[in-house]
Amino acid sequence: MVNVNSQGHLTIGDCDALTLAADFGTPLYVYDVGQIRQQMRQFHHAFKNTGIKYAISYASKAFAIRAIDQVIAQEHGHLDVVSAGELLTALQAGFPMADVSFHGNNKSLAELKLALDNHVGTIIIDNFYELDLLNQLLAKQAGQVNVMLRIAPGISAHTHRYIQTGQVDSKFGFDVQSGQAERALQLVRKNPQLNLLGYHAHIGSQIMAVAGFTALVKKMVQLAATWQNKYHYEPQVLNFGGGFGIKYTDADHPLDPQVFVQDMVATLKKEIAATKLSVPEIWLEPGRSIVGQGGYSLYTIGARKEIPHVRTYISVDGGMGDNIRPALYQADYQAVLAQNPLAAPQETVTIAGRYCESGDVLVKDQPLPSSNPGDVLAVLATGAYGYSMASNYNRVPRPAVVFAENGKAKLVVKRETTADLTRLDLNYLK
Repeated sequence: MVNVNSQGHLTIGDCDALTLAADFGTPLYVYDVGQIRQQMRQFHHAFKNTGIKYAISYASKAFAIRAIDQVIAQEHGHLDVVSAGELLTALQAGFPMADVSFHGNNKSLAELKLALDNHVGTIIIDNFYELDLLNQLLAKQAGQVNVMLRIAPGISAHTHRYIQTGQVDSKFGFDVQSGQAERALQLVRKNPQLNLLGYHAHIGSQIMAVAGFTALVKKMVQLAATWQNKYHYEPQVLNFGGGFGIKYTDADHPLDPQVFVQDMVATLKKEIAATKLSVPEIWLEPGRSIVGQGGYSLYTIGARKEIPHVRTYISVDGGMGDNIRPALYQADYQAVLAQNPLAAPQETVTIAGRYCESGDVLVKDQPLPSSNPGDVLAVLATGAYGYSMASNYNRVPRPAVVFAENGKAKLVVKRETTADLTRLDLNYLK
């Protein structure tokens, strides 16, 4: 769904996309902040009247800048970080550290120390190496740190294999099937400086069906009940991760957050009733489903190449450097002309990027009205994993980021310059 103004132009946060492109240049990431707020509020609303304590922890790997962390804090969210860089971004944003969770499958000693020094709310332990590092650091200081165990529950989500994370063969978490998770539980329980809040699992991304999540709920409750009987430990929190799908194209039919939450809560209550466990707090970690559809990528159309009876290419001034997902795992998108997004299509084109790779194609076989060099093209639903995975391939500067809300636009990340690209270079020859 696209919004237009009285001139028929695409609007983002009630700002004219053509004006945004003229004022800030292209390529340009633009976020409809109101839409992001609405997504956060939908997740909060989904828990209303469930009687369950919960936390919505935004997975900032989807899009991590100071401005988005500040919006998430305003919307009463928690924050999930996976690196020193994301943690420092949260610190600079003024995000409350008590509401931050630190993920990652290869946290360094320095990163763990940074987390402890800044009183990060929860460290989610991913492996035995990390557990050893954490024990080393805590041996040198007083006090406790909240931790959770990330487990690999043996559930394969129906999604691209690159973004499956809950199956047995995964680099993430302690495997349940082999007994790793149980051994980790024993080790954590031995250290009084580790306050174990509970268990975490994440089964994948861009998931459109609730079945994988309800299966995860059942598996987690069963594990919790088994380990309660065996080790007399009851989790305060069960963190079911994220991965809720969004609409990229008309072929996608995602569920509303309320559907996911209602089914997961109903399953949780039913499974808990058959055990001696108390109902735990639920944590969810949506990322893409918070910012994905609120993001737009604006480009300026340049070259055109027509291959008779084969394909017509139109090239834009961005591409895989600002959106690697189509090249990385064949992600599909839709695009519109910002000047007339609701106009009837007159041709089918493939939108190619400017980078020196044949695979640098943003959208294949996109129906569009006729276009000319200089027209502004908008690729929809690029808010997740665009800026956060952007690169300087071909030594191209990364785009600026603008937040649009209630008809006002604000620059929140400056456009890189070619001077920025060589800032860290050193000469080899005199």
